[in-house]
Amino acid sequence: MTVRSGETAPSRRAFLRQAVGATGSLAASLLLPDLFGAPARAQDEFPPITAPCRVRPALLAQALAALERHGGSIAMRDRIGIADFTAPSFQPRLYLVDLANGATTSFLVAHGKGSDPEHTGWLQTFSNIDGSNASSEGVFLTSDYYVGQHGASQRLIGLDPTNSNAESRAIIIHSAWYANSDILLAQPVLGRSDGCFTVGELELDHVFDRLGPGRMLFSAKL
Repeated sequence: MTVRSGETAPSRRAFLRQAVGATGSLAASLLLPDLFGAPARAQDEFPPITAPCRVRPALLAQALAALERHGGSIAMRDRIGIADFTAPSFQPRLYLVDLANGATTSFLVAHGKGSDPEHTGWLQTFSNIDGSNASSEGVFLTSDYYVGQHGASQRLIGLDPTNSNAESRAIIIHSAWYANSDILLAQPVLGRSDGCFTVGELELDHVFDRLGPGRMLFSAKL
């Protein structure tokens, strides 16, 4: 697992100004079209297949504002992770964004059982309560790697009141078979975690490599 160094501060600040300062469709979308896609659609309008997705402007703006708000706690500000839990689990909704050049990569990610009791594939609610088995919203700080119950894993530290129990709940990034893309050939949605950000077994190294320790993972539903 490697952690790449970030780009220069001026280019990053320029990107932040473009993305946060624009209104409507965001001026930054004209400069960085790969980051932005169409607005979120109603549940029945999502295709029942895995397809590349793009970060929605409103969500990106929220994430960048959160990065500024927690800037003193986040040492590495070259790249961020965004989990868009407005989208269903059968679509890539974990975005890793390079803030220097706008490049983005998306991955499938499972949400918690407690957030989707009926296993619909759509996150219904967040929770910060121990034993809820639900996903939490807010800003997480990525921490160290370790090998535990779920194999290679990465600890997360919750920085908001909505996810302050992340460490005691053992909310982490890890992989599992039920988050592999090929499971969608047998069922319409991914499996569910106990509240962790669970990605496919073949994707974990890519997520670790691009996100790394000391960066922000933003979880939200708009």
